[in-house]
Amino acid sequence: MDIKYLGHASFFIKSKDAKIVTDPFDPKMVGLKFLKTETDIVTVSHAHPDHTYLDGLSNIALTVDMPGEFEKSGVRINGYLSYHDKKNGAERGENILYKIEADGVKILHCGDIGVIPNDSFVEAVGEIDVLLVPTGGFFTIDANEAVSFIKKIEPSIVIPMHYAVDGMNEELKSKLAPVSDFLAKMGAVGLEPVSKLSIRHEDLHGGMKVVVMNVGV
Repeated sequence: MDIKYLGHASFFIKSKDAKIVTDPFDPKMVGLKFLKTETDIVTVSHAHPDHTYLDGLSNIALTVDMPGEFEKSGVRINGYLSYHDKKNGAERGENILYKIEADGVKILHCGDIGVIPNDSFVEAVGEIDVLLVPTGGFFTIDANEAVSFIKKIEPSIVIPMHYAVDGMNEELKSKLAPVSDFLAKMGAVGLEPVSKLSIRHEDLHGGMKVVVMNVGV
């Protein structure tokens, strides 16, 4: 399985039999480029324009935008309802976390979680190999909360997302913390970003590691 970071909360995941895109963003809103991307499956965590840019995608066979169980092209997806804020959705609405399973690898994409899921969620979601977690704060959980959530999930790999990056719309960027804040909390300062992460199930053993990814396809 290969993972690339498209920016914001959007990733391109390529399994043996399918292409998956999470939370495609409107480039005009976010300020980053979103190149036209072919995908078989798209997951949408919530109905905000910076997470629902389907115009940037082609050849979509399945769009998942609700809780439940879904399966397509050897990919199994489970969606879990959560909230975009700490007031049960009263401020920013609902959010869906997706567990994506393919090629023996279990990924949890957190969308814009605004509150740390409780222990019953952790039990329900089960083992997670790769955690895609927001760390920028303001709209989502912040670096401290992300660290707390990571300790609950205990993944093999953590990939931060939804943080301030160069080239982003300045108003949006001003509200988000840089990824360096999160890396400092994790004791992972100075990591070199990678453009692509290739994962095999048999390699997912040993201690947990943090991976920072370059933005772009």
